[in-house]
Amino acid sequence: DMQDKPNTAVGIATDWLDNQGVDLITDLPLSSAALAVGHMVDQRDKLAIFTGAASAQITGTGCGPNHLHWVLDTWAMPHATVNAILKEGGKTWYFITADYTFGHSLQADSARFVEAGGGKVLGQTMTPFPGTTDFSAALVQARASGANVIGLANGGADTVNCIKQAAEFGIARGGQKVAALLMLLPDVDGVGLQAAQGVLLTDAFYWDLNDNTRAFGQRFAKRMGGAMPSSDQAGQYSAITNYLNAAKAIGVDRAKASGRAVVAEMRAKPIDDKLFGEMRVRADGRVVHDMYLFQVKTPSESKGPWDLLIPRRTIPADQAFRPLEAGGCPLVKS
Repeated sequence: DMQDKPNTAVGIATDWLDNQGVDLITDLPLSSAALAVGHMVDQRDKLAIFTGAASAQITGTGCGPNHLHWVLDTWAMPHATVNAILKEGGKTWYFITADYTFGHSLQADSARFVEAGGGKVLGQTMTPFPGTTDFSAALVQARASGANVIGLANGGADTVNCIKQAAEFGIARGGQKVAALLMLLPDVDGVGLQAAQGVLLTDAFYWDLNDNTRAFGQRFAKRMGGAMPSSDQAGQYSAITNYLNAAKAIGVDRAKASGRAVVAEMRAKPIDDKLFGEMRVRADGRVVHDMYLFQVKTPSESKGPWDLLIPRRTIPADQAFRPLEAGGCPLVKS
């Protein structure tokens, strides 16, 4: 358990790589930790596949030859959500932002989308991470700003608490919309449909998208007490499966000797993934695939537990992620 502490994550990763013969590190639900571990595997010619960290910096200035970014990032997640809200008249924005690498990246990317779409950012409130549970002061400031939209540049429990407290404050009744810029399925379940209904969000996976995702969802639920998988959980399964396929293709000895060789094999051709569809591994380490704009169902629309989202739009892979040349990755320049 890295306890959301970058130094702890680095210590664990150092021991794994230098003393325990670990060849692949994955998940890493903290962007600052992912950036540090990415540098470590690059130096040692091992491999990291980040399925939990979200900062788009991982495949931007922080890119490297031995680490990949799977599923979500702070460019792809808010992109469709912000554009959809702008089209519905949400032109002025105020951000409540988690004060660490992920939150800063999410706000910065979202603000660029707002301004590119003709909107205006009126301000922001930074909240300490981890440790903030009471968002009342931030919500009071956001409400006082008069912004059409309160953008939540946070995730997990912070997003859940913000949306619940916004409902208690009557934010929506006052005419302001709350935009969840990175909200996963367990977050929607944690908030509940009564408070979350109508919220727009962007994600890479939903268990009820097609026959393959439903089959995986049922297998997952049987082992997880009925809970359906989120995109990062499905992404973890996808990433490890495709890593093992690549290692098998080039041979176990070569895969253990060089993480870079595994990346080259994964990049050599498009991946036909049962959960995410066609995927490609770009030169910057970003794994691209379709994304989806969803709307949270109303309580009356839901047919039961985990029936939470309505697909609104598919964003094709070539539009869903930051353009390759725009991220500042040195590997692309070379």
